[in-house]
Amino acid sequence: MSLKGISGRKIPYWRLSGFYFFYFALLGTMVPFLGLYLQSLEYSPAEIGQVFAVMMATRIVAPNIWGWLADRSGRRLFIIRLGSLLACISFSFLLWMNGFWWVVLIIAAYSFFWNAVLAQFEVVTLNFLDGMTHYYGRIRLWGSVGFIVAVVVLGYVFDKLSVLYMPIAALAMLFFMWVSSLSIKEQITTHTEHHLEEGFWQVCFSKPVLSFLLASFLLQVSFGSYYTFYSVYLESLAYSRTSIGLLWGLGVVAEVVVFWYMHHIMNHFSLRQIMLLTLFATVIRWWIIGCYPYLGALIFAQLLHAFAFGTAHAVSIELIRRFFQGGNQGQGQALYSSVSFGAGGAAGALLSGWIWTVSPVASFALSTLFAALAFALVFWGVRGELVDKLK
Repeated sequence: MSLKGISGRKIPYWRLSGFYFFYFALLGTMVPFLGLYLQSLEYSPAEIGQVFAVMMATRIVAPNIWGWLADRSGRRLFIIRLGSLLACISFSFLLWMNGFWWVVLIIAAYSFFWNAVLAQFEVVTLNFLDGMTHYYGRIRLWGSVGFIVAVVVLGYVFDKLSVLYMPIAALAMLFFMWVSSLSIKEQITTHTEHHLEEGFWQVCFSKPVLSFLLASFLLQVSFGSYYTFYSVYLESLAYSRTSIGLLWGLGVVAEVVVFWYMHHIMNHFSLRQIMLLTLFATVIRWWIIGCYPYLGALIFAQLLHAFAFGTAHAVSIELIRRFFQGGNQGQGQALYSSVSFGAGGAAGALLSGWIWTVSPVASFALSTLFAALAFALVFWGVRGELVDKLK
């Protein structure tokens, strides 16, 4: 595909897409299979939840540190390359160390460096798009394709071989992610003057932005049961790892479709309308998974991933772009990542780890409640010209 920005500059579509492919292929390796890997090492549900919480908790601090450095140095791709390389080196220790505290330490180090990457790459992508930000979804969808390829192929592989090979697969994805970052040309930006950044916290504490950030936190808390225990849950119900991989993949196929048509959707509906629909669909999804884990119902629930993640992510990236202007872009993306995927993801993983031993149904019921609270918060607080206007 050949895309050009408003200024006529060519957009490196395939190079940007390639990075997203390997980044999310890594997620397709880690999220569905890390729990099964830890379970094979005889970790308890609480310990599995703690490992996932550590992985998420690093996103509270790390993106803000890396975002601050990137905004001031102007060398975002250097930060991305460094983070990718150090994440790869840190993760490699998991190949021969699997004691609980060693795993916690390795995951913490890997996550700290890995979390240098995505928030800054989002800014790089939006800068390359040069006014064509509604085409973001068509680049980002290749991340979804990477997730699908990884989760489906590895689901089949781990059915034939041991899930203990998971760290090797993840390390390969990390390596190719780093290599792909080397193919993109660095955009050196000038140092941003302080007067452009003085309003950062004032923006953060405005009603629409604060409501959006809190709703994003609650949404990611609701994902705790799904990200941490969905594969474990399905395996306990006698689903094969191939079937588990296919169900994960189906959800992301739906996400790909949404990303492809997202620029059309945003032309016809406001960001607020899309976000409300997203959160309503998420409420329904967690309720179905917890109460009706039959194949037909699970297939329908996975199709709702198009909203629970696809539209949610695309709308959130666009909202952050509208809320945080100029030199605040990197820190705005980093703050969103910290509050949602960091704090929200860590809280969700810990809560699900504690509740899972009591009842998987109770864990997904709590997820349903948090998604409903996020819906109420967006309905009440996320209003105004920036969220109500069309593209």
